[in-house]
Amino acid sequence: MKLISFLHQGAPAYGAVIGDDVLDLTPILGAQAPDLKTLLAKNLVSTAAQAVQAHKPTLKFSQLTLLPVIPNPGNIFCIGLNYGEHVRETGREVTETPVIFLRLADSQVAHGQDILRPAESHRLDYEAEIAVIIGQGGRRIREEDAWKHIAGYSCYNDGSVRDWQVATSQWTPGKNFYKTGGFGPWMVTSDEIAPGQVMRLQTVLNGQVLQDTTTDKMIHSIPRQIAYISTFIPLSPGDVIVTGTPGGVGNKRNPQIFMKPGDVCEIVVDAIGTLRNGIRDDA
Repeated sequence: MKLISFLHQGAPAYGAVIGDDVLDLTPILGAQAPDLKTLLAKNLVSTAAQAVQAHKPTLKFSQLTLLPVIPNPGNIFCIGLNYGEHVRETGREVTETPVIFLRLADSQVAHGQDILRPAESHRLDYEAEIAVIIGQGGRRIREEDAWKHIAGYSCYNDGSVRDWQVATSQWTPGKNFYKTGGFGPWMVTSDEIAPGQVMRLQTVLNGQVLQDTTTDKMIHSIPRQIAYISTFIPLSPGDVIVTGTPGGVGNKRNPQIFMKPGDVCEIVVDAIGTLRNGIRDDA
């Protein structure tokens, strides 16, 4: 099942994508769960699946204004330096534990919306990643139990303003400029992607493939990430883990490639779909 968050008649809503159509789940389940995050927290994904079987979709996906898959996440954990090729191109070393930084919800945009290049820098880089959305929370989750805590998966562009990222040893500013990260188009529920399934991950900028890898090349696996993060903080439904980018980032190319107004950046994951964002200058 593919679940989305979107605006309907000016109000936040959520629903299920069925081909080119969308079933708005808000009128059906909204009294129990006003948003997708609450749907996960109340363990109502199976109820949503039953609703999909019982109701006819009435909306067209192409006509919707989407929101980031989880518009109101409690936490967005991002994993740095998690593919060997990316570690090598940055001149760093592999770490025994995951490198973690945080993103803020306001730094994100949905599928179909423009990523904003800030006025303060033109060094806006792409990073193809897979986002894991937590369904069942927990503390000190064991690696062997981690898969059952996942509600689903989405595509993510961890847009990075490189000079602000490396201005100090802390990456936070460069990873959190307003509306620089893409998140979408939907969450594919975990029943459709097997635990450990190898997924292909690509960045396609203006039709050119710039990143291309598979998830079996991760240094720290998804269960390892969940176990490590939940050691120091409880994970909650709707939390997002952005699992790392492969080699091929624009900042490390010769010549360098940065996203600019008029570009179209696509993050493609074979088991999930395509996240597509245009680029424009921030006002």
